[in-house]
Amino acid sequence: MNIAIYSRDVKENHRALFLSLIDFLKNHEIPFTIFSDIAEKLVEYKFEKTYEDRSSLILQKPDLIICMGGDGTMLDTVILTKDTDIPVLGVNLGRLGFLANINKEELFQTIDHFVNGKYEIEERMLLEVNSNIPIFINENIALNDLTFLRANSSSMIEVKVYANGEFLNNYFADGLIIATSTGSTGYSLSCGGPILHPKSHNFVITPIAPHNLNIRPIVMPDDVILSFEIKGRTPEFLCTLDSRLAYITSNHLISVKKAKNTFKILNVKDNSFLEALKYKLHWGN
Repeated sequence: MNIAIYSRDVKENHRALFLSLIDFLKNHEIPFTIFSDIAEKLVEYKFEKTYEDRSSLILQKPDLIICMGGDGTMLDTVILTKDTDIPVLGVNLGRLGFLANINKEELFQTIDHFVNGKYEIEERMLLEVNSNIPIFINENIALNDLTFLRANSSSMIEVKVYANGEFLNNYFADGLIIATSTGSTGYSLSCGGPILHPKSHNFVITPIAPHNLNIRPIVMPDDVILSFEIKGRTPEFLCTLDSRLAYITSNHLISVKKAKNTFKILNVKDNSFLEALKYKLHWGN
């Protein structure tokens, strides 16, 4: 048994929780490793094991990553666990928390459940991005979405979309979102996209402020390969992949497909996605 701890930062109002987590693991003699940036801020302890990046983490062969933060922090662990079967437990220290679905009050009981084998692994689809001009090298997967956005201009961009080589549409808009079912509750939702159940095998293509009002989001099966050509009045455009970004040009020919691996989330609670929707979005109130 070996547990890894990851977070982007240690905010002062969460410091006590981090210290309590470390004390809990020590008192229960559970081996653990901690992200070096976090270890430096917890000066109360001298840690035996730390990791700096994905390669140093993998060498320590963790059985679980405890991710302390919000959904954005959870997205960081997608790259940490790439091509592995390491599950992630998301502890919500942020606001909404669709991915990081464990409250801090439930943390220690959840660790007990994991140690005693009382848990399930929920697998989420990932998307994989490829380009004729390499972008997001070694980090070309995403749990939520790929987006194309205008950059350094107020002018719209033009995105031609093909599905398995067949022309789909020519989007004139501020941008375009290609979201997984998991990402459908993120940026895509705020731009008018539909909510997809995470077990549905689909992509959703959502335009951002389209010029033509008859252009609506469309749901596509995840066995298609989507490809894109981007044009505009400026030489560069912004491309984001979850929380990572790159600048691209019209010379980039980009494609998206379902990745061969999945992202694994530790689940110990008997709650459904629909229950989470009702709670997070206040449905029925």
